[in-house]
Amino acid sequence: MIGVRTAAGLMLLALGIGLRAAIAAPIDDAAEQYRPYMIEGIGQALAGARDLRERIAVHDLAGAKKAWISARAGWERSEVFTAGFVPELDAEIDAWPNAVSGFHAVEAKLFGAGSTDALADVDELVRHLDSLHGKLYGMTLSPQGLLDGTVRLAYEVGEGKADGGESRISGTSLDDMRNNVAGIGFAYRTIFGPALGAADTRLAEAVDARIRQLEVIVAAPDLPHVDIPALRRASEELVVTLQSASAKLGLQRPTLEANLK
Repeated sequence: MIGVRTAAGLMLLALGIGLRAAIAAPIDDAAEQYRPYMIEGIGQALAGARDLRERIAVHDLAGAKKAWISARAGWERSEVFTAGFVPELDAEIDAWPNAVSGFHAVEAKLFGAGSTDALADVDELVRHLDSLHGKLYGMTLSPQGLLDGTVRLAYEVGEGKADGGESRISGTSLDDMRNNVAGIGFAYRTIFGPALGAADTRLAEAVDARIRQLEVIVAAPDLPHVDIPALRRASEELVVTLQSASAKLGLQRPTLEANLK
């Protein structure tokens, strides 16, 4: 005969399984809603890279710089998923700080050397972005992978980019952070916010408040006016709050072990 404690334990286990199942389906559906945003972001990066190649071919330095910045914006909005879902392509496209290919290799030539002698590098960038864009339509978007990517990107904004960022030569590091935060906000509010709000309203509001705080900080007019200590605090608080939210979402706690770049 099953004891009272055993029966109670089994009931709690069943309730927990039922709760995770109830959450899983909406989150799986919401993850699919992220796909058009992902396709649009990488599509912008690819279009910018193709324009960059055209500008490079006619030695239009000013036009090439403008195209590079446009391509970069689409990429940075997409970093929630790139390192976790396509690590090999991520490394080819956006290796940093030791860049021998991708965005930063081109950046050094355009903005550092003031040279358009970068056609081979840009051809490689276009090829890798085109390959990635083709994969997006059939890629499985797991909520766990997207939560992991959201948390790691939030960490990177505060710890990896707060001291001046990746794109120092071009001077677009603040734009990088703004686009990263936009990507974080969209991923959370599209995929996780509704389910977390149903499970724990207070925790959902706390996550949203920390994202809004990051949005305000990176809205500074230029990098010297960014409150770096506040940026780091907001980033760390968002990471911790999202980690706490994972159980409410029926997901594993994200770690920073596979830290981006």
